[in-house]
Amino acid sequence: MRKLCALLLVLFGPVVLAQKAVTLQDCESQFLKNNLFLLASQYNIDASKAMTIQARIWDNPSLTAELNAYNPERNQYFDIGKQGQKAFGIEQLIYLGGKKRNEIKLAQTNEKLAELQFNDLLRTLKLQLRKSFFTVYYNKKSLETTDNQLAHIEDLINSYSVQVQKGNIPLRDLVRLQSLYLNFKNERMEVVNENIEEQANLKLLLNSADNIVPEVSKEEFNKYIVTIPFDLKAFQDEALANRPDYLAKQMDIEANEINVKWQKALSVPDITVGANYDQRSGAFNREANLTLGIPLPLWNKNKGNIKYAKTILEQSKVEKQNFDLQLQTEIASAWNKWDESRKNYVVIKPTVNSDFEAVYNGILTNFQKRNISLLEFTDFMESYNQASIQVNELKKKVVLSGEELNSTINKDLF
Repeated sequence: MRKLCALLLVLFGPVVLAQKAVTLQDCESQFLKNNLFLLASQYNIDASKAMTIQARIWDNPSLTAELNAYNPERNQYFDIGKQGQKAFGIEQLIYLGGKKRNEIKLAQTNEKLAELQFNDLLRTLKLQLRKSFFTVYYNKKSLETTDNQLAHIEDLINSYSVQVQKGNIPLRDLVRLQSLYLNFKNERMEVVNENIEEQANLKLLLNSADNIVPEVSKEEFNKYIVTIPFDLKAFQDEALANRPDYLAKQMDIEANEINVKWQKALSVPDITVGANYDQRSGAFNREANLTLGIPLPLWNKNKGNIKYAKTILEQSKVEKQNFDLQLQTEIASAWNKWDESRKNYVVIKPTVNSDFEAVYNGILTNFQKRNISLLEFTDFMESYNQASIQVNELKKKVVLSGEELNSTINKDLF
């Protein structure tokens, strides 16, 4: 049986327990290399570049040939020799009105749009990565505190169970400890479930099967609690210069303006230039001609497409104006969330130090020596657990709100 258990541990242990301790920088480096969403989105840029190449290409020339099938005068089939008949022609479509120029400009603008959309996806996924990273880290800290208390309570439950059986301690004291233990277990399960979801996000973002164990230094956290004065104009200017989704709105207007010009150019008829050679059926033998052709713009002047392009242009301008107002609101909201979280943490920071841990150890020791009652001990344990978890929650909120502010402006303020 022991050999079987050992074999199972060897086979399945690494799969179940595989973990990887990484810093945020390590995570982001792996994310940029392995994220499948980014890799798939990169193809959109390549596809847009291909469309720019295609837009530069002119239509192929058209080659025609006319060969005699039957000559009734000579009663001869396929009479295409020196005394027979054959004709050849070649034609090339020449774009007028700036069609090709505007088509190329539109393709180039769409290429830039694809790059901006890629950068915006990168911004969104980067925020998700950082939020999951820090959530897992601070949840792990909360679990460590709760697990430490559970271990102490479990030892007390085992000791009290023996004493209850001997009749030295009333059963209600044991039940109270068990109730406290179950309460901690339930609270722990909520944190564990959240961490399972965040770990799944990290694995998906990093394209990795390993559980991520985040490492965050004290210095790395302290940068999020520095005081930053609120300057909406400066923040908005940064966002306007750095946010790819805002730049995409501007680029969208530019693309629609080019499209209007292109649609107008499409209403201008193109000219077809060509040359042909006719051996015998023209006005004289071995006739060489220059051909010109142009459609008459009598019915189709592309009015519908021009009107549609103008409508889409006006729509994109309104959407950009709405985005300007939305951006101001986002910046103010993100900054207020971060500043409020920072203030809440700074207020309680002086009380959260090694003395807090010393009080916990002192209470535990005094309870074991029966210097304090079970009721006092359990009340303190509940308060201490809640306080420890709340401190981690405050830290987590400071960091997460700081990262949201970074993402809103698309610049690392911390």
